[in-house]
Amino acid sequence: MGDQAVINVNEKNEAAKRKKLVFSVIQSILAVIVLIIVAFPIYWMLVSSVKSQEEILLAVPTMWPKEFHFENYLNVLNRGNFSKYYFNTAVMTAGILISQVVTGVFAAYGFSKGKFRGQNICFIIVLGALMIPLKVTFIPIYIMMANWGLSDTFLGLILPEAVSPYYVFMLRQTFMAIDDSYIDAARVDGLGRVGMITKILMPMCRSTIFTVTLVTFTEGWNNYFWPKIIAKGETRRVLTVGLAYLKNTFAGNETMNNHEIMAGAVLAVVPVIVLFFIFQKYMLTGYSKAAMK
Repeated sequence: MGDQAVINVNEKNEAAKRKKLVFSVIQSILAVIVLIIVAFPIYWMLVSSVKSQEEILLAVPTMWPKEFHFENYLNVLNRGNFSKYYFNTAVMTAGILISQVVTGVFAAYGFSKGKFRGQNICFIIVLGALMIPLKVTFIPIYIMMANWGLSDTFLGLILPEAVSPYYVFMLRQTFMAIDDSYIDAARVDGLGRVGMITKILMPMCRSTIFTVTLVTFTEGWNNYFWPKIIAKGETRRVLTVGLAYLKNTFAGNETMNNHEIMAGAVLAVVPVIVLFFIFQKYMLTGYSKAAMK
């Protein structure tokens, strides 16, 4: 009987190991499939940016360039005023970033540690704003910006994006996870509200702030819809809109420039990819902390 019991236990262990192995193989296969789906468009953009237009239009696509045409990048820089587009995008993104950090941090403090009448109702309204995209409200916003004389200005690009409900929500959740004893101790030491936020809350929530700041940077850098509407001239044109103007396949044109468009897209996404790889560990930590509350 004892030997039979040992055999049964061994069989169960072997079955459990086989089951675990099968699950691990399936998990690995799914991970590889997801990786291919996510990474292949980036790979295709990179290799297409150094191909010739003729090679891009081949009936059978080539997975690796037959010849490398790095002059595509020079053509993009010469064809469009990309240095100006980069500057405009950087200014717009920096303005959005600074304004959202300031408004988001102070609003999150008010909703998490402050006490005022109608606090919950106000926060519900903020959450409701998450569900309303800019495409729904851009007409009254555009009329307001035009009446204020902010068309084709940096302020007109930045002001509608100056407050982010997502930023407020994420920081509010993180601030709520911090014990109020820290705030009480700061009051005893004579710190005001600004000091509590900058010297107590923000250092303790560094990972979440990195996370939402990187998301804000990415959204600002990739913003297309609003800059296309408010900035009609080239003086305030940003990268995403400039890429659209690279395409010269209008009626009557005999040539196409998909290779240059791909090169311009690579130039546009490089800052976002670099920042993501630098701060990815902070993003994972920040999302985890915000989800715990």
